[in-house]
Amino acid sequence: MENKSDTNKVRTDNMGRVIFLSTIAAIGGFLFGFDSGVINGTVGALQEAFNSDAVGTGFNVASMLLGCALGAFFGGNLADKFGRKPILLITAVAFIISAYGSGAAGSSLIFVMARILGGFAVGAASVLVPAYISEIAPPKVRGALTTLMQLMIVIGLFIAFISNYNIAGSAGGATEPFWGGFDAWQWMFWVEMIPAGFFFLGLLFIPESPRYLVAAGKLEKAKAVLNSLSYEDTANEKIKDIQSTLEKNRKPKLSDIISKHTGKIQPIIWVGLGLTTLQQFTGINVVFYYGATLWQAAGFTEENALLQNVISGSVNVLFTFVAIALVDKVGRKPLLMIGALGQAVMLGILALIFGTAAVADGGSLQLEGNMGLYALLSANGYIAFFAFTWGPIMWVMLGEMFPNQFRGAALAVCGLIHWLSNFTITMTFPVLLASIGLGLSYGIYAGFGVIAFFFVKRFIVETKGRTLEDMSRDIQN
Repeated sequence: MENKSDTNKVRTDNMGRVIFLSTIAAIGGFLFGFDSGVINGTVGALQEAFNSDAVGTGFNVASMLLGCALGAFFGGNLADKFGRKPILLITAVAFIISAYGSGAAGSSLIFVMARILGGFAVGAASVLVPAYISEIAPPKVRGALTTLMQLMIVIGLFIAFISNYNIAGSAGGATEPFWGGFDAWQWMFWVEMIPAGFFFLGLLFIPESPRYLVAAGKLEKAKAVLNSLSYEDTANEKIKDIQSTLEKNRKPKLSDIISKHTGKIQPIIWVGLGLTTLQQFTGINVVFYYGATLWQAAGFTEENALLQNVISGSVNVLFTFVAIALVDKVGRKPLLMIGALGQAVMLGILALIFGTAAVADGGSLQLEGNMGLYALLSANGYIAFFAFTWGPIMWVMLGEMFPNQFRGAALAVCGLIHWLSNFTITMTFPVLLASIGLGLSYGIYAGFGVIAFFFVKRFIVETKGRTLEDMSRDIQN
């Protein structure tokens, strides 16, 4: 008798189509990364342009994250109601409007509004892209294909760093005039409209998720999509398999995250919340959002600080390819455990280096001898561990660990907490930097890396090679 997982095999001639569809969806990850990284090189310019203090600057940077929380929450729920594709199209439009508005803003208020809209798009993309890819991909390569999102995120970050570095270098600084008499920092934001336009056009050519179509009762359309992805003689069987994990005659809704048997939140939701919170509390986005500011505080010039961002972006991209190679071979859980310890060690070294550094007259740290080199190596080692473990694997897990009946709702809740955690870390870092310094700040993040290791060891169940329907039945039973 044929194993159920065999029904998810894809014909060789259709594997290219699966990769194509996954890549189109993953452009949302590129925009996620670009939108997150572009702010990095504009922090000082925004402070000068809007005459804001440390708190105001922190909010200008972190405001996007409020939109991300809303986008993740409502995006996941709206996708269950209207489908993955239409919400992704709305997301693409929001990226375009936000990119233009951020660069054209003449005040902090307008800038914050544009960034919140962009954040809504990032948040929606962060939950819909891994959900869509996991719902069209066969089990044996689902991890690698879902990791495409993280690859596109880090490529987006890298391109943003390269773009910022080149624009600022050509203009002579982020606050200097560039093309058309507009400041360089404005063009840093406007560049994003190009990939956002490609994302919108690409989405016009992708089909709806077959699992959403089955949940919505559109069985003929679901069959057509499945036929385009897999063996034709298995489409009916696959539809029945998906239906077995759904409640009859009822579409998924937010309340499904509450167990009918206990009246409490489903335990798997708490696991997802732990994953998404710990990914942020190890401080990765402090490096991405405040990289230039951080390295200037450590005594580097603005030019060298921006160059360090480019180096970090390269490391991030390179080691994400390592994740793609390992995720479906080694598995999710081992990589998460390795990453948690690796990040904790690298952060601990940074805490020691920055905590023992001398303070110059201007308040910046003075890294003596080879300490600057060691700091660079440790920081990039930290990024490397994140890039092949927690960066992509968390999104892989979130895209596949929840049952069909409440995948969208679970992603909405976890996405909301993910971005609120991101907001908390981003808003508190300038305060920590000013009050306790870089050393103790990194010590705190290192502590969360240790907590993450034990959390994964205790609560994470391996999902490698299993069908979404098999996992759905295990949780529902």
